[in-house]
Amino acid sequence: MAVKPVGGGRYAVASHSGETYLVDLPSGDCNCPDHEIRGERCKHLRRVAIEVTERRVPPPGRRRGACTVCHRESFVPENGPPVCADCWLERGDIATDRETGETVVVHRLTDETAAERFIEAAGCTVAEYPRNDGYPETDPVVEVVYPFSGDRDADLDDRPRYAFPRSRLVARDEMLIE
Repeated sequence: MAVKPVGGGRYAVASHSGETYLVDLPSGDCNCPDHEIRGERCKHLRRVAIEVTERRVPPPGRRRGACTVCHRESFVPENGPPVCADCWLERGDIATDRETGETVVVHRLTDETAAERFIEAAGCTVAEYPRNDGYPETDPVVEVVYPFSGDRDADLDDRPRYAFPRSRLVARDEMLIE
């Protein structure tokens, strides 16, 4: 059986009989007669689960694509910045600024690229900012805060945020617990 992702956690499964059935993996549903009549997990649902587990098709919420940071073929989010799991940064992740060596804490990974994000205070985009010369304009923008400046007890939301191209940050195996 051939499995083709169609988005939204749904997969088209071409059966040996020549029929194509739609499997909705998150809801555990298939439109084949066997599943609709018996209400049990059919062979199409099982096949999709195997294909996802074996990483031959993307899991729900992901699509096959090139990561904009490392450029490797991977499963990236269906919506949002096309960043693989290895390059993804979460709120609270700690990183090092490649240019200054300073520690920063991730506030969020945005949907904007460095060429799209305008910095009012600097009068230019993140890509045009002088210290960001050499980083890809297509890099997603990461908003960060400096944890060791100002009021150290302040929540991440209350600190000034700064925009960086993702490639400028080196992720560390640490996380700030709020």
